[in-house]
Amino acid sequence: MSKKIYEEHWVDPYEKVWMIIGVLVLIVLLTSVTIAAMAKGIQVPAPEKRVDPNTVAQSGPFSEPGLRDLGNNKYEAYILGHTWAWDPKEIRVPVGATVTFFLTSKDVQHGFMIWDTNVNFMVLPGQVSKLTVTFDKAGEYPYICNEYCGVGHHTMAGKVIVE
Repeated sequence: MSKKIYEEHWVDPYEKVWMIIGVLVLIVLLTSVTIAAMAKGIQVPAPEKRVDPNTVAQSGPFSEPGLRDLGNNKYEAYILGHTWAWDPKEIRVPVGATVTFFLTSKDVQHGFMIWDTNVNFMVLPGQVSKLTVTFDKAGEYPYICNEYCGVGHHTMAGKVIVE
C-alpha cells in the first residue's frame, strides 16, 4: 500500500501581494514600450550607414568635416571624433536653423552631447550616427564627449554658436 504525501505550500499574503505588484509593473512596462514603438514610432537610433574608420577621413563628407548649408535654414554638420578632439570645434548657425548632425569616430567610442538640447548619442568607429535638432534660441551650445575615451578625454569639446 502506497502513501501519497501531499505537500502543503503556503505563501505569505505579503509575498503574494508583492508578486502581483511585480507582475502588474512588468505588464505596464511592456505595454508602454510596445505602444511607444508601434503607435508613436519611438525607436532606438540605428546607424545611418557604415564606414571604414581607417579611411573615413580620406574621402567623402568626413574628409572635410564642417557645416553644409542646404538652404531654407537647413544645415548638415559632419563632425569627426578622433584622439581627444572633435573636428570641427565650432559650428555657427542662425536662430531657427535645423541642423542634421552626422558623426563618426576614427579611433574609439565617444559620446556626443550638446548642452541645453536633447542631443546625446554614441559615436562609434565604423558607424555614422545621425540626429536632427532645431536651435530656436540664440547663444552658445557647448558640445562634449561624455564617454570616457582616454587620457585626453577632458579636451574633447566644441560649440554650436547660434546667432
